[in-house]
Amino acid sequence: MTRSGVAFGTSGARGLATAMTDSVCYAYTRGFLQYLESIGELKRMQERVVVGGDFRPSTDRVITAVCRAIEDTGYRAVNAGKVPSPTVALFGFTNKIPSIMVTGSHIPDDRNGIKFNKATGEILKDDERGMSGQIVEWDDTLFAADGNFTQSSTGFSMSERYAAEVGENYVMRYLDFLPHDALKGLRVGIYQHSAVVRDVLVKIFSHLGAEVTALGRSDKFIPVDTEAIRPEDVKIAHEWAATGKFDALVSADGDSDRPLVSDEHGNWLRGDIAGILCAKFLGADSVSTPVSCNTAVEKCGWFSEIRRTRIGSPFVVASMIQASAAGAKRVVGYEANGGFLLNSDIEMNGKILRALPTRDAVIVMLGILLLAKAQGKTVSQLAATLPARFTASDRLKNFATEKSVAILAKFNSGSETADKIEIEKMFNGICGRVLNLNRTDGLRIVFENEEAIHLRPSGNAPEFRCYAEAATEKRANEIVADALAKVSG
Repeated sequence: MTRSGVAFGTSGARGLATAMTDSVCYAYTRGFLQYLESIGELKRMQERVVVGGDFRPSTDRVITAVCRAIEDTGYRAVNAGKVPSPTVALFGFTNKIPSIMVTGSHIPDDRNGIKFNKATGEILKDDERGMSGQIVEWDDTLFAADGNFTQSSTGFSMSERYAAEVGENYVMRYLDFLPHDALKGLRVGIYQHSAVVRDVLVKIFSHLGAEVTALGRSDKFIPVDTEAIRPEDVKIAHEWAATGKFDALVSADGDSDRPLVSDEHGNWLRGDIAGILCAKFLGADSVSTPVSCNTAVEKCGWFSEIRRTRIGSPFVVASMIQASAAGAKRVVGYEANGGFLLNSDIEMNGKILRALPTRDAVIVMLGILLLAKAQGKTVSQLAATLPARFTASDRLKNFATEKSVAILAKFNSGSETADKIEIEKMFNGICGRVLNLNRTDGLRIVFENEEAIHLRPSGNAPEFRCYAEAATEKRANEIVADALAKVSG
């Protein structure tokens, strides 16, 4: 890990594609399997381990290295091909086997990553430490000096049978839960770009009765980030909506565990607004969400319990597990990126939607559209039922983590009074006087006017992220732009 620079981020291992050599991917995978053996989750040789990946250029090579490591450790690699992250996880959870997804998620295609799931759920931070402590051995002749295999590995091509089974298992999750005409009368545009879920979305929405139009398919990988939405994705959504043909647009990031949902005007909903609406649709009694997410979840009064966490799905999962243990019955979680996690079985109209405690995108899309339809509202009218709190986010790219840490250290003197003074000096004129500080993850600054600035290094790439909250969308965007200008200066 130290030598390659490939490290655990907010969810899984991430790094430059060039740094994720065959030997690095092989070592991570063997470390994962050895760790599962050490905690008693893998007991049987020749047990299956299902593997999937996204459409970025380096994914096939990484899948091969992962599959080779699985086979060399004594297990059976099942290559399900290019499938969404939640489909791989769901297949593993359903069949009580480990699963591995090769994806860099939303980050540019010069990077990639590996996401690991136990048979019972995502790996948590304690599991990452357990993996990191494994001693992995291999024959020195296996890899060349550049870290790649000395001989090409064969026999790990995609299994048509398992690709179909993994995909169908996910599709039927929703078709079995909802009435066949649940989306009848709705016109939905599906922004496909290079999202690995693109064809699955067409199938699910069509089967549920929606009038579906596929839009913007790309053979080149596009790094769609559902938190920091690209200007070109904002523009194209408005152009499609201006035709008057759509009640909503839906999309997802590269590995398709984070959703994008727009209203009828082509305005993409923020992920932390989409999460609240989906939780409302499911009748959640406990909601776990990171500290960076919109405070409308508290202000709306819809939920019995709100649990705030650090940023990253492992922290949300850990919080949901605690909520279920404490007696909550309809336990959900979501992140600012819109990824939605379900820790409880949900019953509706005599049908059961089984728990899926990993990020999912499709449930958010369906939940919002079905809630709007049930209330006789458009998507924009539904979003307007929430308190007027708006979040925005952006990041400084190619910003070394060391620089990010140094900036945050300026505001961590050990004296909160001194820190408030230093913050007001740096952000003079943006938000006014500081009310309180929250260091759950990075630094969240709440000002006396109820506006907020949240600063933190990205856990997935050399980026410095800024989040803001205000009473209007325009104001939230202004705060982010002004704060990042101060930081970059």
